[in-house]
Order: sequence, then C-alpha cells, then structure tokens
Amino acid sequence: MAKFSLFRLARFIRSIFVPTASVIAFSCLLTFIFVLYQPTPGPGSLQRLGWQSWEVVSDYASQGSSEVLDSGSSGHSSIIPGDVDWWNVTTGSDTVDTASLPLDVWDPLMQHDTGLVSEIHITECVVDPWFVPSIASDLCYPPTTKQEDAFKGKWVRVERNLKEQLSIKSLNVFYRRTRRHDIPLVTELRILPDKETPSPFSSAWQKVAHPINPSGEKRYLWYKADRTWRDMTDAERRNDIVTEIDVLFGSDDPWYGFEKVDRATFDGQGLKEPVWLTYRKGVKPPPRAPPLHFSREGKFKIMQVADLHYSVSVGACRDTDIDPCTASDNLTSTLLGRMLDAEKPDLIVFTGDQLNGQGSSWDSKSVLAKFAKAVTQRGIPWAAVFGNHDDEDGWSRETQIKYMKGLPYSLVEAGPKDIHGVGNYVLKVKSADPSMTHLLTLYFLDSGSYYSGGMEWFGFFYPTEYDYIRQNQIDWFLQESASIDAIERPFIPDGAKDIGGIWERQATDQVVPGARRLAKPNALMFFHIPLAESYSAADVDPVTGRPLDVGLHDMEEPGAAKRQDGFFHKGLLQALESDHRAGGHATEVKVVANGHCHITENCRRVKGVWLCFGGGGSYSGYGKIGFDRRFRIYDISDYGETIRTYKRTEHDEIVDDMVLAGHGAPTPYEGIA
Repeated sequence: MAKFSLFRLARFIRSIFVPTASVIAFSCLLTFIFVLYQPTPGPGSLQRLGWQSWEVVSDYASQGSSEVLDSGSSGHSSIIPGDVDWWNVTTGSDTVDTASLPLDVWDPLMQHDTGLVSEIHITECVVDPWFVPSIASDLCYPPTTKQEDAFKGKWVRVERNLKEQLSIKSLNVFYRRTRRHDIPLVTELRILPDKETPSPFSSAWQKVAHPINPSGEKRYLWYKADRTWRDMTDAERRNDIVTEIDVLFGSDDPWYGFEKVDRATFDGQGLKEPVWLTYRKGVKPPPRAPPLHFSREGKFKIMQVADLHYSVSVGACRDTDIDPCTASDNLTSTLLGRMLDAEKPDLIVFTGDQLNGQGSSWDSKSVLAKFAKAVTQRGIPWAAVFGNHDDEDGWSRETQIKYMKGLPYSLVEAGPKDIHGVGNYVLKVKSADPSMTHLLTLYFLDSGSYYSGGMEWFGFFYPTEYDYIRQNQIDWFLQESASIDAIERPFIPDGAKDIGGIWERQATDQVVPGARRLAKPNALMFFHIPLAESYSAADVDPVTGRPLDVGLHDMEEPGAAKRQDGFFHKGLLQALESDHRAGGHATEVKVVANGHCHITENCRRVKGVWLCFGGGGSYSGYGKIGFDRRFRIYDISDYGETIRTYKRTEHDEIVDDMVLAGHGAPTPYEGIA
C-alpha cells in the first residue's frame, strides 16, 4: 500500500511540474521586464572595446568640421533661414568615427586622432618590400613579440621608400600606434647629424638606432615621448600628438595638414632630389568645396588650366624668353596665382597632364601635393581630368584620383568603374535663389593616354598612338544627358522682380528667343586629347561669310587620336537641348574644352559645337618663343544662357574675347547633324 501511495504521489508531482515551472518562469520574466530592468548608461556608452584596451571615444575630432548641404539633394525640404544662402547651410558632420579606423594600416588620408606610441624604428631591407610583400613581414619588419603587439600596437610601415631614387634597397620608417592611455606618445620629431642631441635635452628624447639618411651624411631620427594621453589636456591632444608620418621627395610643400621635420633626411645631389620626413599633428581634414552655384546676378566663371607638366623636382624651363629661368614649376604656380587674383574664377578645371611623366614624376604624391597649391590656398573649388602623361610613371589613375579627392576644395570624382577610364563624372551648377535650379552642366571625361605602343630594349614603353573616347563612354554620356530635366528658359530667379529687360535685347536669330521654352541647361565638356573634328572645316558665319575659327593654330602637328569611336557624331550631336521639334538642332553641349596641344589655342565651331583649346599655361611644358603662356576663361552669364570666352596671357593681355552662345553669339547652326 505504501509503495502504491508513493507511486501516485510521484505521478502527481510530475503532472504539475511543467505548468508550475512555466508559471514561475513567466512570472520571473514579467518581474524582470517591469520591475527589475532599469536601463541606465553604462561604460559602453562612453567607451568601446578596442583590440588593445578600453578607450574613451573622444568627440573633438568632429569639432569645426561640417558637411555643406549637398547641391544635388532636395534642399527644398530643408528649413533655411531667409537671410542665409542655401550653399552655406550645414547639415551635421561627415567625419569618420576614428575609433573604427585600423591602427595597423598606413594611410595619410585617414584622419587618426590616436597618437604614435613611444617606439619608432627604421629598417633597411635588401629588396623593397613593395616588390615582394610576401616576405616583407619576415625579413624587413622590426622584431616584435605578441605581447608587445598587444600592449604597444603592431608595427606600421610607412610605405615610402627613402632610398627610392638611390638604390634597389629599401629604407623605411616603422612606428607603433596605440589607443592606450598609459603609454607616452610622440609629440616632437627631429633629425640631427651623428653625435648631436636635441636641445634642450631630456630623458624623454629617444634616438632611433638606424640612420635615416638614404645617402650622404649620417643623420638620425630623434623623437620625444614624455606624456601619456591621460596626462594631456584636450587642446594638447588636438595640437601636440603626432598622428601620422609621411615622406616627401623634392623641395616643395608637403601634403595638406603635414609639416616637414626641420632638417631633410637627404639634401639632394645632382639629379637626386631632397628627401624629407613629414608629420601631421592632430586631425586636419581638408576643407570641402561648397556646392557650385551662380551668383545672384546670374554669373559663373571658369578658368581652364592646361598642361602644367609638374615634376618631383622644381622643374626645368622650356621654350621661354625669360632669362634667367629656373624652377619652372614654382614660376608657373606664381603665374597661376596672379591669374587667379586677376580673374577671381568660381571654378578651376585642370584639363590633364598635371604631371609631366616622362620619368620626372616618379613620385606622384609629391607632385600631387603641389600642382593645385595656388588654387587651394585661395579656397577656390576645382575639378580635373587626366592627360596622357599623368600616369606614365608613378601611381595609377585610380590611386591618383583617390589622393586628389583628399586635397582641399576638390570636386574630383572617380566616376563609374564599368566604363573606360578614370574620372568620368558630371558637376551641376545651380541657381543662387532658394529654388536651387540646375542652370549649367559640366561634363568631365577621361580621354585616356595611349592606345598602343612598344617596348624598348631596356623595357621602357614608348607610345605610338593616342587613346580615344570609347563607345561605353559615349553610352554613359548619353545616359547622363538623358537624365537631365528640362527647365524653363530663360531662367528667372525665385522672388526676383523684373530683371531689367535682359531678354528683350535678344536678337530674333539667337538660340535664346524672347519667348520662354523648356530645354536642358547649357553644358560645357572637358577632356584632354582633342577629337579629330577639332581639325575639321569650321562652320561659316552666314552674316560675315567667314569661318567661325578664332585663335592660333596650325603651329604644331594635330594632337587628335588616329582611332575614334565617333563621339562627336554619336554623342555630342545626338544630345540635344530639347527633344521638341521646335527646338531645332541645338546641342546640349555648347563647348568642348581640350588641352594637350600647348601652342594651339583656337576655338572652332563645327556643326554648332565649339571645340576650344586652352593653350599651354606652364613654363614646364613645351611652348614656342614668342608664344605667351595663357589661360582660357569661360565667363557664363544670364543664368547660364550666355557663354563668353577669352584668354589671359602671362603679360595680362586679354586675347580673342568672343561670345560662343547666347546674346551676341554667331547665328546658330541650322545644318543637318
């Protein structure tokens, strides 16, 4: 009987166990949710777990940096004060979360706010690790242990060979980077001859064992690391900590945000350029260009800068009567600065061959750091396309454009990856009124470098044919053109009263009639190598009977490519400003601006499209004695309706002032495209 009773008790307990446990668990869950769970900010809201340690995420990196309202966004939904220009409105910060940046990757474009640990090393390797990266970590990196890597950070290689122009060996700087707060960080760098010490000297100064000079007098790198992150004030963290190291070849200014160490690692000798160690303190993001816009008076000015041909060196003068003429790159930058001050353009367009190539721009970064200096110092937005010489030696176009985008006030874009070339993109210029109406289109294309060539005995490439604009670029252009909406032209700004009868002055035979119409905005196009049509017969002005061809030409061989995919006929002439039959044959692109030919500077109208050369503006590129260096200006007015052009020479002469489109332009082309 007792056994039976115990058996029944066990069955009873088993039968109630599951529902009882469920009720208890559900009660506990409700108690936790509504009673015990009280969310509060914990250390995770202020700290993040890095690969080395807990670190405080500082917010000073974002101070003073903001994103300008994108001109391509729908600004109508933004609340903009009535007394504030829309292009000056900021919309938060576009800074990168520095805590997410990798610590063991060298990239001077990364805006690290973390300092260098108190350990720097210099290693000489029998072969440049760039050529054999698989063995670099074993043979060329400084010795380390897993414990040191975890505590101090992994070794980071500055991928700039100090011996690049002197030897097949490599001489590289290495450093460790950390987010720890208890390790002294580098705040000063000095390069001194052997047996010299920094003054005033203290125990915080450390000497790197291996000399830093790639050749010549022995010189050593000293670095000072005496304070930890936690011992510094916010101002000291922003201004004192060395956050990146780089190398500069030549005697020009370093990359934006970097400074030279007080003494060169190598002073240069003969054809060998000086070598400098450079460094950045704190976070110095390059200033961004505001959205392109017309003035309130409806004006917008573009300066074309063609064929600078800058080198790692200070440059050598070519074909000029200036005597003496030295440091041609510097002379050209000075000339360009004077032209900018005289013209005060709204946009600069570099139309290729910024780099000289031909073995003289072997370190692209050092040349890129200086070619736009006169423009960036004045805070002027700029764009660029590539020429045939830009990637002859040094970096590829893909790498160059990455760094060009990292320069101040740059509007350069890489463009689609699935079409030929690098740097096929579109910029839009909008009205100054709150409507932000798209009034002018700027197309930029990569005309390539060389289509074919051969190899010399020593393995050097020599070109035989220039490249050309390919079919997929034509398709891309037509697609971009088709995506542009028509606007009511001539444009009248929002809120404006009578604009003074501007349009009543239009002659009846002009592109812009008295009646308003729907049409795409006018467009200009920029690329380096000219089309074959630039050398075709010009349109004839029916009023004067003269060819529409103004400027100097036929002083050099034609610079067009032998091969063509028909961009002029299949692209330019097919993209009309209006699909309406009453719109006639007016093309959307009114002007094509080329470089490439330094002593050709004419504008020739062919089937309604003006094909213009910029003319050489650099003392570093070829020219001709008696042919002044010059820069072409495009002065757009009447809210994009009128396009005027002229050239300003090195002697401040205005040459060939003429109107290409709009009021005062020659009679529009009425032939069959």
